[in-house]
Amino acid sequence: MGHDIQNIPLLNLALSFIPVLFALAILFKWSLESSNALYALARMLVQLLLVGYLLSYIFNADNAAIVITVLAIMVFASSWIALGTIPIKRNLLYKQAFLSILVGGGFTLLVITQGVLNLKPWYLPQIIIPLAGMIFANAMNSVSLAAERIHAEIDRHVSYLEARRIALHASLIPVINSLFAVGLVSLPGMMTGQILSGVSPLIAVRYQIMVMCMIFASSVLSAAFFLVLAKPIFSTRFTKPQ
Repeated sequence: MGHDIQNIPLLNLALSFIPVLFALAILFKWSLESSNALYALARMLVQLLLVGYLLSYIFNADNAAIVITVLAIMVFASSWIALGTIPIKRNLLYKQAFLSILVGGGFTLLVITQGVLNLKPWYLPQIIIPLAGMIFANAMNSVSLAAERIHAEIDRHVSYLEARRIALHASLIPVINSLFAVGLVSLPGMMTGQILSGVSPLIAVRYQIMVMCMIFASSVLSAAFFLVLAKPIFSTRFTKPQ
């Protein structure tokens, strides 16, 4: 169990696109949006390459100001993306989404990095940035689902309290499902990566428990905080006359 994860040569990496080509051929044959899928794949490739170089720079710089800037960008971007389910209300609800993700995700990140892991230094980029990415991404998804659901329920003239309950429940379906499935249906990314790199499964399990706790907490806190902050807006401006 002491081996390092192997490096993937570029030629070997290119082989991973063979099944992708078959998948694209099926989309094209069935007259689906193969061009959109091709664009998405190309964008994925460019984005990941750029992120790889950027993270290498950030890790080598070991600078607290750079880490804080990256975290701020994550929160700003995730807040904007979260409202993609109701784009015409983005400007109206952006502040609520931003504060929700900042408080719900930020509090969780603080407890995990400074309490559970006790990072030295506190801003250790190799740890805090990947964890922040997981936390803010899941908080973003929960806020997004909550925003879409409460908007739909209010439009159906459901009371705010009932709409809030329905919205929070809907926003947590992916997280709850992942809690049920972890270890039984799937081995999540962090646990798989650690096992591949030679870490004992018993240690990998501890880290995965930490990850699942932080994902669940940040999702619930952010979605609930958003629904509370957005009450005045959803209770007045979105309600249609009977």
